[in-house]
Amino acid sequence: MARRRPRKKKLSETPVNVKVESLAHDGRGIAHVDGKVVFIDEALPGEELEFIYTDSRRDYAEGKVDRLITRSEQRVEPECPHFGMCGGCSFQHVKDEAQIQIKEGLLKEQFNGIGKVDIPQLWEPLTGPHWGYRRKARMGVKYVAKKGRVLVGFRERRNPFLAEIESCKVMHPLVGEKLMDLSEMIGGLTIKDKIPQIEVAIGDNDCVLAFRVLEPPTDDDKERMRAFGHQHKMSICLQSKGPDTIVPIDGEPEIIPTYALPEQKLEFKFKPAMFTQVNYEINKKMVTRVIDAFDLNEKDNVLDLFCGLGNFTLAMATKAGHVVGVEGDLPLVNHAKKNAKHNGLVNVDFYAADLAKDVSNQAWAKQKFNKVMLDPSRAGASEVLHNLKHWNPDQIIYVSCNPSTLARDAGILVNEMGYKLIKAGVMDMFPQTGHVESIALFERI
Repeated sequence: MARRRPRKKKLSETPVNVKVESLAHDGRGIAHVDGKVVFIDEALPGEELEFIYTDSRRDYAEGKVDRLITRSEQRVEPECPHFGMCGGCSFQHVKDEAQIQIKEGLLKEQFNGIGKVDIPQLWEPLTGPHWGYRRKARMGVKYVAKKGRVLVGFRERRNPFLAEIESCKVMHPLVGEKLMDLSEMIGGLTIKDKIPQIEVAIGDNDCVLAFRVLEPPTDDDKERMRAFGHQHKMSICLQSKGPDTIVPIDGEPEIIPTYALPEQKLEFKFKPAMFTQVNYEINKKMVTRVIDAFDLNEKDNVLDLFCGLGNFTLAMATKAGHVVGVEGDLPLVNHAKKNAKHNGLVNVDFYAADLAKDVSNQAWAKQKFNKVMLDPSRAGASEVLHNLKHWNPDQIIYVSCNPSTLARDAGILVNEMGYKLIKAGVMDMFPQTGHVESIALFERI
């Protein structure tokens, strides 16, 4: 006999009075009701408020603010009319200068609580534009017959459905202010219900939109998309399957967007689905910080792990004697090699390797490296750290988009591997959101 799924408990709609104690790592306020922790959207520490439950589990509950009784000095009115419904941003209700202070506090908490490591010196936070900064994104697309329109944008907060938004203030205006135009254009296609997403790639001079298509567009569809691209100065591409199937519309030239690191006199070419940092202004400052912290010279042999298309690798190669970049994604490695050639750098080599495995027998790994750069995904580099014993570098710089895994790995480096944390800090790569980009410098004792 099949078991019946337990009926979901009906949540009380009666507002509950609490005082917010602190912030969670994702920016939600933390309070306690009857001994259970409650995570409350848009609630700030010190505020007394009434909230309504949105979910309740055995160990925790979630809620949203119903009425503010006292107001934090850090609170401001959100600039975007879609804030709270769209899940793209979670910090628009916080003053710009307070956002980075909060993220700095969260970084220190993670290092203390997870890594059991104190930060001896904080880097000055890297800050930049707070709006219109995002140049890379994957936007959802959904034709909704009941609404009579195509939705283009991001998911609702804590909901799988696409939010009904008209613009996005954190996206670069080339795209962020054109969502309704995109909606109207797609709505006139015969395949309007066969386009699940758009890959956005905005370089310094070019904008490329790659439309994932589940069915081939008709010739009329292609003409409509072509005309839209010409009108809005965008290159429209089609993606029939994986990222390697992205091609321009018939007869259109392939546009390869670029971004520059002016201080290092470098230019990077990239394709729409390739990873690049979303915030170019912060990326420029971040790369310079790494170069300065390593104090590179011609005697240095540097290893850059999780190198991607060479963002840090090539920059370090302008100062160091030799740099090796290693990445698990072969297409990215091949593109990094092209970027090295494009910039005329001959003191850099790139290799593809699964860094979670033992790489000691690979030719590149048998070299001696005195400095190592780490820039892993959100999962961190814990599986990779065991490889460091092959090189025993004097210095390690670790850039992270997840302070929790950075803190965990800092604990391994400091408490198990004999390294000393010199300094750490935050970089405001994602203003108006709860995401924290951070950096840490370690030296061998």
